Amino acid sequence: MQARQRPVGELLREWRDRRRISQLDLAISADISTRHLSFVETGRSKPSRDMVLRLGEHLDVPLRERNRLLLAAGFAPAYTETALAEPELDAVRQAVRQLLTSHEPYPAAVVDRNWDLVDANAAVGLFVAGIPPELTTNVLRATLHPGGMAPHIRNLGEWRAHLLGRLRRQVGQTADPGLDELLDELRGYPCDQPVPEVEVPGPGDIFVPLKFRHDGTDLTFFSTVATFGTPLDVTVAELVIESFFPADSATAAYLRERAARVG
Repeated sequence: MQARQRPVGELLREWRDRRRISQLDLAISADISTRHLSFVETGRSKPSRDMVLRLGEHLDVPLRERNRLLLAAGFAPAYTETALAEPELDAVRQAVRQLLTSHEPYPAAVVDRNWDLVDANAAVGLFVAGIPPELTTNVLRATLHPGGMAPHIRNLGEWRAHLLGRLRRQVGQTADPGLDELLDELRGYPCDQPVPEVEVPGPGDIFVPLKFRHDGTDLTFFSTVATFGTPLDVTVAELVIESFFPADSATAAYLRERAARVG
């Protein structure tokens, strides 16, 4: 049996509720009447293609979900979803590869919407050495699974809370049931350290560090996250580049020496 196609008005109302925006506020920002918006949400009025796109924009709906809104309203998707290997994304691949390579000898990786590993530089080998291949395909599993990086993370409770918080916010942003399932899975992984409910800085803290032990040496990192600034393709919009930097001079020296040995 085919799943019931939910009406576009019902989906729009769900996104508005998720964003905690009133009908009045959305109507004002989208420059439509509250009456018209109410009729769209209840199915009394069929929105135009432009109206669906406008409401999706003002509700900050991800591009993938905007396509689903359009389909529910009877229109073709507006945003392409191009496989990363296709020629159309040559420039994207080259830009990603340049960012990864230029970041060495420090680790950097690219993940998709599911946190599946898309690409990484050679320095990431420091994190994943000895991890079973079936775990390394997903960055969150590779990090928090007891058979992955977890035994080597000195502040596992703190780093776990940080990653689960990011994933929880992503679930709220995208309403992706697959990510919700991943969150439940990760919560079930064992952790022998306290996991803070709220990230509260200690004295002198300015970021949540990753404290990782490699070959008997304690290393400390902080990370930055980058996305494409003006994506109009679903695949490009969902790529995330995470770059790790040494948080102290000892870690920086270790990484440079390691790169010289390996390279």
